[in-house]
Amino acid sequence: MGKGTGMKLSFLTINAHKGFSALNKRFALPELRECVHASGADIVFMQEVVGQNLRHAERYFGWPQKPQHEFMTEVSGFSHAYAKNAVYTAGHHGNAILSRFPILHSEKVDISTNRVEKRGLLYARIELPEGKPPLHCVCVHLGLLCVSRTKQFRKIRDFIVRTVPDHEPVIVAGDFNEWRKRKTDVLETALAMKDAGLTLHGRKLRTFPSALPVFPLDRIYLRGFKVTSARVLRDGPWADVSDHAAFLAEAEYSWNPPPAA
Repeated sequence: MGKGTGMKLSFLTINAHKGFSALNKRFALPELRECVHASGADIVFMQEVVGQNLRHAERYFGWPQKPQHEFMTEVSGFSHAYAKNAVYTAGHHGNAILSRFPILHSEKVDISTNRVEKRGLLYARIELPEGKPPLHCVCVHLGLLCVSRTKQFRKIRDFIVRTVPDHEPVIVAGDFNEWRKRKTDVLETALAMKDAGLTLHGRKLRTFPSALPVFPLDRIYLRGFKVTSARVLRDGPWADVSDHAAFLAEAEYSWNPPPAA
């Protein structure tokens, strides 16, 4: 197996806003599910996914009886992994990864930096076809404070260095809560990962707020892929399914295997 095998994959990240539209005007998870399914994404990174909320289950018509990440995969039949970040009396929410391909292993790593904001990364090792090395996926939702994000970027870097072999591809995607458009981070400087939007458009794409995006909070970083498309989805059916716009990137597998020993 070598470079240029022609395998193309698409990756989507979306902050689900616990299943509500912008400003919590209505419960929009069923519409979000249809949008995600119609996007054709092979792997979906989601944040603020509700695993359980007993109060909302009583209050909102159509609230699914199962966790939201399982509800999201009813149409597609995708594999899924979930890890709770915030736990409260009525339930919990966190990150989820949905995959067209089998998830071989998943785990949560706590990257909280204070007692107030509970943050974690969700890692999934995904089996790719045609004998390719596994794809390592990391879904994140970083803190609101700059000092917290700086520490969390380093925690993500350290986890990838510990976990992912240098010769295997990796994707890090999610809500980074980083509003500075030209700020580079250790994923780019220390791990040589490429921001999908920056690679194709010369800037990090704006996704928040969804009605009129100003800040590039949601991002997809890749290693081992050539980015062929990167765009923000906020028109048509996507117009009001969350307070964040979705970010979809398409890429071609371009990883070379290490030389035989």
